[in-house]
Amino acid sequence: MEWFTSLLKVWYFIKEWYWIPLAILYIMVIVTILIENRNPTKTIAWILVIVFLPFIGIILYFFFGQKFKKDEFFKRIDKNHQKIINEKWSELDELVQDDLNKVEQKIGSLSQVYRYLNNARIAYPSTNNKVKLLINGEEKFPDFLEALREAEDHIHLEYYIFDEDKIGNEIISILEEKAKNGVEVRVTVDDFGSPKLNKHQKRFEASGIEFQTFLPVRFSSLANSNYRNHRKILIVDGKRAFVGGINISDKYINLNGKKSADNKVYWRDTAVMIEGEAINSLQLHFYLNWMMTEGKKFSISNPKYFYTLETRGFENESTVSFGLSSPGSDVHSAMEAMVLAITLAKKKVQLCTPYFIPSDEFKTAMMIAVSAGIEVELIIPKKGDSIIVQQASLSFLKPLMKRGVKVYLYEKGFIHAKTITIDDQLAFIGTVNLDYRSFMINFEITSVIENDVLLKQMNAQFEIDRNNSEQLTIEKWENRPWYNRAFASICRLLAPIL
Repeated sequence: MEWFTSLLKVWYFIKEWYWIPLAILYIMVIVTILIENRNPTKTIAWILVIVFLPFIGIILYFFFGQKFKKDEFFKRIDKNHQKIINEKWSELDELVQDDLNKVEQKIGSLSQVYRYLNNARIAYPSTNNKVKLLINGEEKFPDFLEALREAEDHIHLEYYIFDEDKIGNEIISILEEKAKNGVEVRVTVDDFGSPKLNKHQKRFEASGIEFQTFLPVRFSSLANSNYRNHRKILIVDGKRAFVGGINISDKYINLNGKKSADNKVYWRDTAVMIEGEAINSLQLHFYLNWMMTEGKKFSISNPKYFYTLETRGFENESTVSFGLSSPGSDVHSAMEAMVLAITLAKKKVQLCTPYFIPSDEFKTAMMIAVSAGIEVELIIPKKGDSIIVQQASLSFLKPLMKRGVKVYLYEKGFIHAKTITIDDQLAFIGTVNLDYRSFMINFEITSVIENDVLLKQMNAQFEIDRNNSEQLTIEKWENRPWYNRAFASICRLLAPIL
């Protein structure tokens, strides 16, 4: 029984002194957070999580908060990407400058947004494009399916959510058929967003589809779950492309203006179809993300992947560029382009987002704009799909409303559109939510568009959405039960890490 007595002694020792190694662990974790020199707000948020959620907080930090070597990995990737991008830029500089001068004549100082994206080597602007606004899945998917059926050379598809439901299986059938007929089909989907689809890699490979999971989440790489590819891109033959907030799922398709049979709420979303030279930038960024997977390499220098630059002259041509987010970049171009556009506004700014946890820079830009006499309107859902995120979003509204920002809570269903319009002259349509995660952690994309027809359509749609919303006022905010306001304030503390 000596072993049992020894075991008891160990147990009593641990019971008496367990707090010492635990305290050392806590101190080491907190010191690690401090020396990482993060954003101070995020540093405080993580320390609060660790202190007030004993043990669980450390586990959360280990898997989702640490920078690990993953940040260095992303930075190396970003540097390699930048080399490839710089090579392409040198070939196009003269054409780009012509397009920049052309768009400046159209929209004046707002053209600085395009100059910023060009000078930061994110995406060069082009004026030779045709765009089509697509409201909700019921408008997007007919054009989406038509583009796939007409593919003759290649299909490049990069999506966050790709469900195996009615629309998903219809798309898969087309992809399989095209691959069997010799069309190059490359598909990459996010492992966190499309876990079921990722189980069928062998099925796709058997039909000739080159299928890859982006940043797969395994037990040995759980930290990957903090970095998601939230982009939604389709490129067909280098001639047609789709960008926006609409994932591949039946729940994005409403029936006769009402919620779909497969969704509990009416889903309000926005996408855009693009034809023209802007696809060349999109193609390049698809290639760069594809190279982060284990997919077979292909030559991005092959002319077949690009829109022919000599073909000029779309009727009602549009200027298009793109803002991006990725965890390895020191330039948060999607956010910075939006901030720049807001500060350049002269009349009005209209914003739609399902999640509103703005960075300090973004919030400040909105406040300065409204204080300068610009009409600033924001639409968010009245009922979100995440209680904590929704309450955190609400906590940011009071100071904005005090300044004069008009806030509307969408009541018809769930507004998932990620759009901004400036002075009816410039539009942002893409996957970028107005929150920390979209700005700085996820892989995101937004199109930046100048086109009179599209802007008029977006203005009309914003009016429809506003009419389907309840305006939130300071009085309504302050009349909410105290416990609701308190809960929102608590959720706000977690905002930097949501």
